[in-house]
Amino acid sequence: MGRADDEFAEFAQASYGGLRHAAWLLTGDRHAAEDAAQTALVRTYAAWSRVRRDDAYAYARKVLVNHITDRWRRKLREYPAGEVPDRAASPDPADEVALRHWITGALATLTVRERAVIVMRYLFDLPEAAVARDLGITQGTVKSTSSRALAKLRTRAGEFDPWGIGQAQPIGGER
Repeated sequence: MGRADDEFAEFAQASYGGLRHAAWLLTGDRHAAEDAAQTALVRTYAAWSRVRRDDAYAYARKVLVNHITDRWRRKLREYPAGEVPDRAASPDPADEVALRHWITGALATLTVRERAVIVMRYLFDLPEAAVARDLGITQGTVKSTSSRALAKLRTRAGEFDPWGIGQAQPIGGER
């Protein structure tokens, strides 16, 4: 292997986990996320001679988002979000799993653009300008899409009740 191949192998090993996690948040499907992360790395490798090393992760991230967006456009269908069943109160570590499933389901209720904006803004912690550039939209569209998506997620957050206790009441009754 040459120096460039060694550099890419090191880059791929360091970035695969983050790309796979981001892809999982974008797709809601573990297997599709693994495929998307691998595709992003394959396409990044194909362009490795042209990729700036200090910006390689941003390049791979953009390839990942573009690949997933292209997949969504080809399929032209949405996956219904499953509801998390009510659970009795318990210190069970499975509560964290229920929360993850709920988050995945909540993200699945967003449109493709809303989901991409939320993941890029809050998972990747990118500024609005970078999200706009990567998605090919204006900063104003990023702001309005983010606001709309967060409102949807807040509405869904009110429905999350993993312990099956219903609406929480203040201590001492109504105030």
